[in-house]
Amino acid sequence: MIGHLGAAATALLRGFEAENAHRLTIAALRLLPRREPAPDDPRLATKVFGLDFPNPVGLAAGFDKNAEAFDATLALGFGFVEVGTLTPLPQPGNARPRVFRLLEDHAVINRYGFNNDGHAPALKRLAARARRGIVGVNIGANKDASDRVQDYVEGVRAFAGAADYFTINISSPNTPGLRDLQEPKALADLLARVIDARAGAPTRRPLLLKIAPDLTLSQLDDIVRVAREAQIDGMIVSNTTLARPGSLRSRLAAETGGLSGEPLFALSTRRLAQVFLRVEGQFPLIGVGGIDGPETAFAKIEAGAALSQLYSALVYEGPGLVTRIKQGLASRLASENAPLGAVIGRKAKDFARE
Repeated sequence: MIGHLGAAATALLRGFEAENAHRLTIAALRLLPRREPAPDDPRLATKVFGLDFPNPVGLAAGFDKNAEAFDATLALGFGFVEVGTLTPLPQPGNARPRVFRLLEDHAVINRYGFNNDGHAPALKRLAARARRGIVGVNIGANKDASDRVQDYVEGVRAFAGAADYFTINISSPNTPGLRDLQEPKALADLLARVIDARAGAPTRRPLLLKIAPDLTLSQLDDIVRVAREAQIDGMIVSNTTLARPGSLRSRLAAETGGLSGEPLFALSTRRLAQVFLRVEGQFPLIGVGGIDGPETAFAKIEAGAALSQLYSALVYEGPGLVTRIKQGLASRLASENAPLGAVIGRKAKDFARE
């Protein structure tokens, strides 16, 4: 997906099986010449985690798993992109088919299972890039690792010179037992070890934690407490959900895996607001889940997101969505005569209600 492809190509890609369409998109992006994105409205510029973002709209992890197309996706107009999830060793992931479009619901279910080519190929590409634009690296653990925490340590060590920030992904529902790392004792150990690894790196990169939406408020209390005690740089709320809202219409709704897209918006935004209230300004948040236009993107900001990310909506809305969201955000800020920072979290109490 790139601006040149347009709505017609997006519709054409939907004629292919979902994973094949994804691979075709990545292949097409790799063939395109490098180009600079159009300048953003100055109202959208923001400084978060000590990094200067031209706009707050990012591409979520999962699209560019192997760091093959980050320049091309930045050229779409994203303020930042996140590659991965990357594990130390290559792994095939779960058996196909493993990704499903729920057309009637503007949603996607995936059970990929961290399929990727491992650290080495991605690191080679990232190390060779001209450092234009912000590229985060989402790191995970191999399914059969004897010490999963060590895999995250290896990720921080490997990409310390190439990533603009790290995302510690312990919230994918498609690797058995991975979400157990969200438990307080396990999480405290994980964060202590990756922070120690970062301290030994030549460059300090922001460290973010990505959590699941399928958490009780008590679990959320524990996670935020541990994250604050560890003094991480931020959190991403949220990953895909195992829940299946009763409003789903697609016959594919019963497929196992994580649900993303429009049906995730309400749950993920509620969790975002609840985290925002618990963090009490100690660190910023990235909001993910169900963003499909300017209205939902603005709602994430009002719920507490300093930045936002999207992915699934591109399947349905095409590459023009990025520009449409940015124009909508700039227009809303202009109409209110408000800076972006003044909007963040102003309706968190409303969105946080169960």
